[in-house]
Parts: sequence; structure tokens; C-alpha cells
Amino acid sequence: MALSKMDISRTAQHFLECGIEDCERNCEFYCNPCHQRLCKQCSEEHLKSPENKNHEVVLYQQRKRQLPVEKCKIHPTKDVDMFCEECQVPVCSKCVTMGDHERHRFVDLETVYAEKFTLFQKEISKIHEYFLPTSQDLQKEIKKDSSEIKHIMDNIRTSMKTEGETLKSLVDTVISENMKQLDQIEHSLLEDLNTQDKTMDDYITYLNNLVKELHRCLSSTETQKLMSEKKPKIRSIPETTKPVTPGFTAGQYNKSDVTKLLGKIHVPNTKAEKREIRPIESVYNTAMKPTHKQMKEDRKKSDKKQTISLSASVTKVRKFKVPGVDDVFHVSQDQSDRLWISDYESNLVQTDLQGSVIQKIKTSGRSQGYHTVTQDRDLIFTDKDKKVINRITQDNNITEFIKTGDWTPLSIHSSHINGDLLVGMWKEHYTITRYNKTGKELQNIQRDNKGQELYSYPHYITENINGDICTSDWNKGVVVVNKSGQHRFSYTGQGSEFHPFGICTDVLGHILVCDSYSNSVHLLDQDGQFLSLLLTQQQAVYCSRSVCVDDENNLYVGQNDTNTLTVYKYLQ
Repeated sequence: MALSKMDISRTAQHFLECGIEDCERNCEFYCNPCHQRLCKQCSEEHLKSPENKNHEVVLYQQRKRQLPVEKCKIHPTKDVDMFCEECQVPVCSKCVTMGDHERHRFVDLETVYAEKFTLFQKEISKIHEYFLPTSQDLQKEIKKDSSEIKHIMDNIRTSMKTEGETLKSLVDTVISENMKQLDQIEHSLLEDLNTQDKTMDDYITYLNNLVKELHRCLSSTETQKLMSEKKPKIRSIPETTKPVTPGFTAGQYNKSDVTKLLGKIHVPNTKAEKREIRPIESVYNTAMKPTHKQMKEDRKKSDKKQTISLSASVTKVRKFKVPGVDDVFHVSQDQSDRLWISDYESNLVQTDLQGSVIQKIKTSGRSQGYHTVTQDRDLIFTDKDKKVINRITQDNNITEFIKTGDWTPLSIHSSHINGDLLVGMWKEHYTITRYNKTGKELQNIQRDNKGQELYSYPHYITENINGDICTSDWNKGVVVVNKSGQHRFSYTGQGSEFHPFGICTDVLGHILVCDSYSNSVHLLDQDGQFLSLLLTQQQAVYCSRSVCVDDENNLYVGQNDTNTLTVYKYLQ
């Protein structure tokens, strides 16, 4: 790869020669008082001299920069060589004795100059090694985003055109059918009128013939004959009917109706996410050096995470019954020794790990992941009847935390990353809404990049370690979007049928989801790749509905046919 001029200037090395006359060896050292470049041998000789024994000889890279020769503006015959700390100006030795600087504190200007020179060199190094590369990486990201934006917009345009063409085709079909129906009506009406016209034509002929016959009688010279003729009985005029013509009712529509048919552009109600800037400590760790204790703790955490991996097999640890519920449709970890468990009959109980019930609440939830525990250990649960999100604090005080208006809240999850609440809701369509810890609405996720609806029944939600929002959707499988709401992937099982229920993630970023159709727990990696059927009917797992992984990497599985909670180990 070719290096730029800047790269060359930073990486090229120039080997300096010793500054002693007739010495051609490479310079390694530097005498600060003499400002002399020295090789190793010459530096030793230099310090052997009595007049130089107190000289400061250092490695060349640690040298003090030689002070540039500058004449004093007040005393032109003198060089500036001192620095007045009170006035913050360089001065000459004669200025030191003047009234303006009387009793001021002075330091060697060469020392100050060297410190300033070194400081500026460090800043230049920071710019080259951190600020420029980081800025260039961000610029690449911006250009990549520009390319992606064009791709997304082209996809939306294609979708819009397709919708338009589909609607045009439907309009043409409807018009064609209407025209065909109109032609049939016209043909029937004209045929009937032709029949009536023929009837009237025959009747008129009959009348004309009758008139001729009567004239013949009148023209007879035989009076007796006329007198003997009976008065003719004229046939009645045939009945005819007026045609009933069809009408046309113009369609009752407006621009809004057409927009609903064709779809519309929607801009997510989300603040633009700030680009992540890697901390300068990743390059320079001088400003914030971790303590020995911190380094030891971080090393322990890192070592622990590196040792965790999938076990070769899943081991059943234990199981226990939970009084107060008929089945186990959702599990939320409270403290390390407590769980919240809900069933299909709207019962929500808090239990310890032996199955002893601590408290019980009646809710409106059923087969949804409608409760979660926050970073502050408060219980949050949805009330779909009242359309509110409730909070229960540690002192058991229940409050209406968020009112969702016309939206019905179904499922909920509290982020372990930042404390945000992710809520699956329904009105005319489904959405995932993000609230912050104070209940402020931050984000609505409804459609993918092509404008298609992402969700059709998001009844369980969780969050992965990278911030991905993972949703168990009864009709659409596992739907995963990133923290900005962009669709990453969907998982629809390994067979023709897949009915997902409870979903959770673990410390390695795995996604675990229950499949009620095959009575199994599917294991996916962070990018949606199927890894295995972690639990199946062979492990006596039937009607699995809920999964939860605790802080000790224990997997809890609940079923809809029993109030028993089974604990497994699948990580080692």
C-alpha cells in the first residue's frame, strides 16, 4: 500500500551523526547545556572532562530544544534568556534588574521553552495518531451512510412505483369490468326497445289495413251493404315500457384515501443518534490511568467472559413449583434470588428460588411478556385495559408511570444498557416504542427500509448486548432491529411452522426463543444464524412458553401446562 506524504514524514527515519568533529558514528545522546549531539563514546569522553562533569547528557529523544537567539526589545545588545512568571514574558538578564520586574520570580527561559516545545510535539502526535485517524474514520462512516441512504431511498422509490403500478392495474381492471357490465346493460335495453318497436310497427300496419277496409266500405254504391256492415272493433294499443337506464355513482375519495392505498413517506420520530467517537484513552492512556485495583478487577471480568462458552450438552440443574400461578408464560429476574412470574390467568407473583411466594398481583396480562424489572429493581408492567404502564417501587408503592393514550401496551422490556423501556403496542397497527427512564417517548419503530410493517403481534421483547431490539412476533417470527430501529434480520424457524413465544439473550449475545409449535427452545447467534435446538421434547420440554437467563447464566424455562419452573445449565 502506498504511503501518503504525511505517512512518510511520520515514519521515515534519519540517522544523525555525532556532532564531534571527525566523528562519523551515529548520534545517540545529547548534552543539554552544550546543545551537542554525541555518540556513546563521545558522550563518555565528554563527561570525563572536569568542566563538563555536571553537564546533563540525555538520550537524544529526551533532549531539551535549543533556545532560538532573540534580542531583547528593551536592551538590544542582550539576548532574552529568562522568563518572568508574573508577567508571563521573556526577558533578558538586564530586565531582571529593572523596576518593572522588581521582586518578580524568574525561571530559565530555555527550560520553559523546552517544556512548551515538548508539549506542542505531544499535541502534534495526538493529532496524527488520534484526532486525524478518528476524524477520517468518521468521514468514511459518513460517506458509507450517504451511500446507504441512496440505496434506501432507491428501494423506497421502487416500492412506491410498484404500489402505483399495482393500483393502476387494479383501476384498469375495475374500469374494464364496469365497461363490460355497461355494455351488457346497453345491449339488453336496446334489444327490449327493438322488440317494442317491432310490436308498434305491426300495430300500425294493422291500423292502416283497417282504414283501407273502412274506406272500401264507404266507397260502396250499395247503401244496403254499408248499412249491414258491423262497426269494427279496433284493437287496443299495445303496452310498451320506458327503459330503466343505469346510473353512475362517482367514487367518494380524496387525496388522503389515495395516500392510504399507496402508502406514504414516514420519518421516524427519533433524534439522530450521535456517531460514536472512540475515546482518546484508547490511544493515549496518560490522562486517566486505571488504578492497580481497577486493572485487577477489569482483568478478572475479562478473563471470566473469555472462559464462558456453550457447553457440549444442556444439564438440568433443578426444578421447583410456583404457587399462585397455573402456568409460566413469562419470567423476569428481580434480584439474584427473586423472580417475577406470570400465567395465562393474569396472575403475577414474586417468588424466591425455592418457590415461596413473596407477593401476588392481579393484572390484565395473559400470554405476553408484559412485565420487566428496571436497573433500580422496580417492577414495570403493562395494563392493556387501562392503557397505562405501571411501576411498583421497592416499598410496594404502585403508580401509573406512563399513559399510552389510544395505544394498547402489550409487551415490555427494561434495557440493562441504559434503562430505557421498550414497549410493544397496538392501535390500528403494531409498533415498538422506546421511552427513557423518566417516561419520555424517544422512538417509534414500525416499518422497515422498504416501508413494510415490521410487526403483526409483538408479544415478547428483549434487548441484546449490542443494543439490538429482539422481538418475538407470533406471525412474523423473531424480528431484530438495531438500536436506531433499522431492520437487521428476521428468523422464521427451521420448518414450515414456527410460533415464537418467550425470548431472551445471554452474556455472549445469543438469542433464545421458545417455539410452541415444536415444543423447543431455539438458539441463535447475534446475527440471527441458527445454532441449535437447545431444548426439545427429548429433554421432556413440552409447551415451552417462557425463557430467562439470570446473572449466573442459569436458564429458566416455563411451560403452559404446569406451574413448574425448570433450571438448566448450557454455558460453561
